[in-house]
Amino acid sequence: MKTLPTLALVALALASGTAFADGDNVVKIGITRYDTHSKTNGITGIGVPAGADADVDSATTAIFVYERLLTPISPNLGLEFVLGVPPTLHAHGTGSVAFLGEVLSAKIVAPTLLLNYHFFGPDTAWRPYLGIGINYTHYTDIKSSLAPDVQMGNSTGLALQGGINYAINKQLGLFASIAKVNVKSKVVASGATVITTTVDFRPIVYSAGVSYQF
Repeated sequence: MKTLPTLALVALALASGTAFADGDNVVKIGITRYDTHSKTNGITGIGVPAGADADVDSATTAIFVYERLLTPISPNLGLEFVLGVPPTLHAHGTGSVAFLGEVLSAKIVAPTLLLNYHFFGPDTAWRPYLGIGINYTHYTDIKSSLAPDVQMGNSTGLALQGGINYAINKQLGLFASIAKVNVKSKVVASGATVITTTVDFRPIVYSAGVSYQF
């Protein structure tokens, strides 16, 4: 999982070398809904009936966000690092294998680094923002009823988000956001035969919570 510390180091490197004032740090804690709209290229392998497919359920988890406001560069820019408590995604058979029920489960670790542009001035109570960045998704605790050995390829893709912050006072606030992330994985299940598929998760991520600026 070299990409996780790499993203954190990139965030620190981009923010280093510049004098930041009090109030340039924002910590957010909230709830996020990982709403999948999964699509696969079908499940293939010796003995797998034609029309075999799978669908991935959505999941809800807690989220932690740290944003470094780049005030010395621009009062509207911020570099944000996002990481949630790894949720478990469950996949169920569809098509000709719908009778199998759940066929796969895995936890996802998905750190995301974003550059945000905040509209209006820092003293404005309501501040919408847009962000663009990169997401890395790693899969752990992979289990399947189809085979004893299952591998899922990691994913690196574009992340886009839009959101709004509301300042209750100079320190406390509320936030809500929606993000679209490109997440794909090649799945290889090895047992009596080898079963393969590629999953395009196509998640839309909804988040909301509280923020503290210092």
